[in-house]
Amino acid sequence: MDKDLLEKVVALCKRRGFIFPGSEIYGGLANTYDFGPLGAELKRNLTNYWWQNFVSKREDMLGLDSSILMSPKVWEASGHTASFTNVLIDCTTCKLRTRADHLIEDAMPEVKDVEGLPLEELDKIIEENKIKCPNCGKTTWTKSRNFNQLFETQVGIITSDKNTAYLRGELAQGMFVNFKQVLDSMHPKLPFGLAQSGKVFRNEITMGKFTFRTLEFDLAEFEYFVRPDEWEKHFEYWKQEMWQFALSLGLDENKLRWRSHSVKELSHYSKRTEDLEYEFPWGFKEMWGLAYRTDFDLKNHMEQSGIDLRYMDPYTNERFIPHVIEPTFGVSRLITILLMNAYFEDTEKQRVVLKLPIKLAPFKAAVFPLLSNKPELVKKARDIYLDLKKDFVVAWDERGNIGKRYASQDEAGTPLCLTIDFQTMEDDTVTIRDRDSAKQERIAVNKIHEFIEEKLNGRLRGLSS
Repeated sequence: MDKDLLEKVVALCKRRGFIFPGSEIYGGLANTYDFGPLGAELKRNLTNYWWQNFVSKREDMLGLDSSILMSPKVWEASGHTASFTNVLIDCTTCKLRTRADHLIEDAMPEVKDVEGLPLEELDKIIEENKIKCPNCGKTTWTKSRNFNQLFETQVGIITSDKNTAYLRGELAQGMFVNFKQVLDSMHPKLPFGLAQSGKVFRNEITMGKFTFRTLEFDLAEFEYFVRPDEWEKHFEYWKQEMWQFALSLGLDENKLRWRSHSVKELSHYSKRTEDLEYEFPWGFKEMWGLAYRTDFDLKNHMEQSGIDLRYMDPYTNERFIPHVIEPTFGVSRLITILLMNAYFEDTEKQRVVLKLPIKLAPFKAAVFPLLSNKPELVKKARDIYLDLKKDFVVAWDERGNIGKRYASQDEAGTPLCLTIDFQTMEDDTVTIRDRDSAKQERIAVNKIHEFIEEKLNGRLRGLSS
């Protein structure tokens, strides 16, 4: 894999308006990024596609949009205030702060299952192997120590009356604390899921690699409630569904693999977790996660709140706490994966192409007048552009020559370009160009909507067929 791929994608994102460094005019804030005009469209398209696939089209899934701020008692009951930790280590020479397990993994790729080891074992590995600081090359490390990832904030306007609260570190708790309200209002029958997407905040120690690991990021996940004796069946089902969803995004099957967590890696709430990993330029790393959370969360919230969170089977009148399967999709991380997967350098035609699936591409098409100094061409092109905008997100471009406009839209990932030329004025047809193949053909103006719809409703991969 191209070792410079991430650097090329980062440069393209800034140049074309996908993703910008956060607070850049003030020198930036490490590990924060802002989605620009094209990035915002891409992220919205991806989230909508996820929602359609896992919520709208299913009978067994209900959507939620819970608050970012919740009672701190929620995070105490869920175990996050005590157990939502990473292992921190500092270089005393250059003051670099990093995760001890990541330090070992980067320096010694052959060492597996480092995450979850006791602090003293991590320190022993670092000391015995004389692992150097990647920043200054010294071996002057502090002892490892636990660091909680929850962001604290204060609720209240008077200093003396302020109460500590937390920005949510996962979406899951919003589904668990609303479980009873959903049962009472919607009366779903097992198995069923509660889904949502939105912002999550984690005070990460190790940062970098673009949107792979950030302080603020987007997740999409659902909690799927099942009978305790049926969890394995549902775990395997969702494992297959996640794999197929990855392929539907156009990801290369050869760059995907499942990895099971060892016992010492498991989160405090999980009995079984598997990561769907993607092969980044820096190796296979987690893309999405699938966890069996048992009845850990509902049971703890029931005990701590005093509210009955059991499910009653409408046929047997049996009452029990459901168990939970949790598929989690990192949207911000997936954006980086999609961009790297789509990035293509066409050396023959000397162009850079972002081969995004049309359903995810920010613009579905771009409209050009052949010459911007010919009023009749511009007017006709504007009429077509404005008509298309009623149904699709399309771009207008009249800058420079046609070749430069094609190159610009190729980099933006726009699948189709429509050129209005003098023949258009004669027979009401336009030239339509395919991004991936660069092939062109004539199409009647009154067939453009239908043409784009066919592309959108077809398979996600392959637009030149």
